[in-house]
Amino acid sequence: MGFSALGLTNALLSAVTDQGYRAPTPIQLAAIPAILAGQDLMAGAQTGTGKTAAFALPILQKLAEPMDQGVRALILVPTRELAQQVGASFVAYGRHTGLRTVITYGGVSVNTQMAELQAGADIVVATPGRLLDHLKRGTVTLSQLEFLVLDESDRMLDMGFIDDIKRIVVTAPKTRQTLLFSATFDEAIFKLSKNLLNDPQLIEVDTRNAAAQQVEQIAYEVDKARKREITSFLIGSRNWHQVLIFTRTKAGADALAKEMTKDGIKTQSIHGDKSQGAREKALEDFKQGQVRALVATDVASRGLDIEQLKYVINYELPHNAEDYIHRIGRTGRAGESGVAITLLSADERWLLEDIHKLLPTRLLQQWLPGYEPDLSQDFSAGSKKPRPTPNSKSKSTGRGRRR
Repeated sequence: MGFSALGLTNALLSAVTDQGYRAPTPIQLAAIPAILAGQDLMAGAQTGTGKTAAFALPILQKLAEPMDQGVRALILVPTRELAQQVGASFVAYGRHTGLRTVITYGGVSVNTQMAELQAGADIVVATPGRLLDHLKRGTVTLSQLEFLVLDESDRMLDMGFIDDIKRIVVTAPKTRQTLLFSATFDEAIFKLSKNLLNDPQLIEVDTRNAAAQQVEQIAYEVDKARKREITSFLIGSRNWHQVLIFTRTKAGADALAKEMTKDGIKTQSIHGDKSQGAREKALEDFKQGQVRALVATDVASRGLDIEQLKYVINYELPHNAEDYIHRIGRTGRAGESGVAITLLSADERWLLEDIHKLLPTRLLQQWLPGYEPDLSQDFSAGSKKPRPTPNSKSKSTGRGRRR
């Protein structure tokens, strides 16, 4: 089935063709007719499934033509990078419609964004904190809002944006059409949907919480002290380019990038402590091939849109098993194959056990020739979550804003 069978206008079909798309993805086949029919939506879809077009195309069609009556569609996203990418998609798909899209997010001067909003916007793509700031300043009003989209809702909750979302929603008409997209569903997401959505249609195009099927997942048992050496060896000896590497901490990302560059692998890091300009430059250098590897934390990686990314390395496993799914979802996109390598040290086995609960099959753990682990380490001993020591401080595991 082609896009023309979904009832899209010629203007939108032309824009889709301009973007090089030939056939709709499963999420587009399911979501576009439902949105055009006026239904609220709760959709489960991983990154790389075409979900942005799944809501952008029908919204652009239903808005039809520009009107001088304020913001008519609001798309809330968790990160600056995702705001830029979603906004760019609306501009590209709506190029023949005359509808105006404005993107607004934190970390940059608010004055330019205020001027753009005051000049008029049909569609606003925003992070919750900055949008709330504009509402307080009076540079945005949602009294005429027709569409509210929450993209990557699970990550917005993880980052502590629930209160901001609630404050935003109360300023919008209850007659709006609300669309909620999430890579994973949990109790918090279902609770949010009950508060915001009206008799929504539930769409799940992938197995819930399942990893991308086209990603080859490999776990190497390694000595923790040799992880950096192994990472540089894999990239260098196999001539890999555009490799996305995940660490748990910002300091770890910086240190790894520095050491890998010394190894001759030009590498940069990206995380929340970097300035917006530095993050954008690192990402652009990576996309252009000027940087061979990019080391990222989980929060910073969300929303990254890197076409044809082939390789992901889990330098350290995440404490949240669902973050593993998000990580490997960076590769194997749009039907392409990908490779996700996990460097598993003995103390991380318990983390892998949690990840296995989300995967259809367990990962085969193997040794990398020449980098076999020290057999005096008991890998089986790390299969259980470590118990806190009497002197250790408890840490909150609840949802809270992460900066």
